[in-house]
Amino acid sequence: MTPAIFGIAGAQLSADERAFFKDADPAGYILFARNCVEPDQLRALTDDLRSIHGRNRLLISIDQEGGRVQRMKPPHWSSFPAGEAFDRLFQIAPASAIEAARLNAQALALELSDMGVTVDYHPCLDVRQDGAHDVIGDRALGREPKQVAAIGRAILDGLARGGVAGCIKHMPGHGRSMCDSHKELPTVMASEEELELDLAPFRALRDAPLGMTAHLVFTAWDADNPATQSPFVIEQIIRQRIGFDGLLLSDDLDMEALEGSIPDRAARAIGAGCDVALNCWAKLDDMAGIADILPAMGDRAMHRLDRALNAANDRSGTVDRPELIARRDALLALTGEAA
Repeated sequence: MTPAIFGIAGAQLSADERAFFKDADPAGYILFARNCVEPDQLRALTDDLRSIHGRNRLLISIDQEGGRVQRMKPPHWSSFPAGEAFDRLFQIAPASAIEAARLNAQALALELSDMGVTVDYHPCLDVRQDGAHDVIGDRALGREPKQVAAIGRAILDGLARGGVAGCIKHMPGHGRSMCDSHKELPTVMASEEELELDLAPFRALRDAPLGMTAHLVFTAWDADNPATQSPFVIEQIIRQRIGFDGLLLSDDLDMEALEGSIPDRAARAIGAGCDVALNCWAKLDDMAGIADILPAMGDRAMHRLDRALNAANDRSGTVDRPELIARRDALLALTGEAA
């Protein structure tokens, strides 16, 4: 198995993609808006991916946070609020905010699992920092680590109840970034003591089934390499200090924070200790290069993948999704703002 998650170019698989995916046997796939046209089409696409590998348990992932990060969009799918909505509610009613986040995540996960999606890159545990770039911004669950962890835990629980595994991101913390890592490489100059605030939510949720790295340089730990490609950050900070032992993914290798060819970026991420390289742009040449350059997925990573897929297989019994949304909206209304 290739330790990579690949994107898909369109609404259906091309013959070339199908042949390549069958041969490369990637760890999984990621969906974008280009792949999500309408429900019947999307379910056929995820079923097609499963048929290639002859197994029902397959990592099929998506970024479906709510707010400005939603790949499945109305009118065919629901609109969900950004993390900031739960932050606002937490300021006046913490228990209600936690329950609203769980209900929201469960409703969201039911839509995803109906479409054959098994992993959502959510929740975002980056602690919001005043004055930082808005690449995180309203996606954040708050400015206080215990609050972020409490809401994040509710999101993981709600996703699991809906049959989807959550993924904590972006380790070891993206909240201090002063630029957009999609466009350039951020450097964080904070001290080790200051960075403890960023680590705290990840440490609290270290038992999450999946986690994602950040393309940021932290000078306190490794001034030469972004976290995604830093053996020190991955082993000493993410694995040891945070204590995370789930499946560790790189953030998207196509982001301009990283240098070098896409296959080289993947090799550096895997060499640094990531379990899986995430490649989103669905360019066959890049994907083939990744499959050629990476070693087969190791036993430990395979075990972590298996645990993550188990976490995506616990959908609760019959649940009325509109009722979940109605209960969420009643709680969010306590802030006096629409969901």
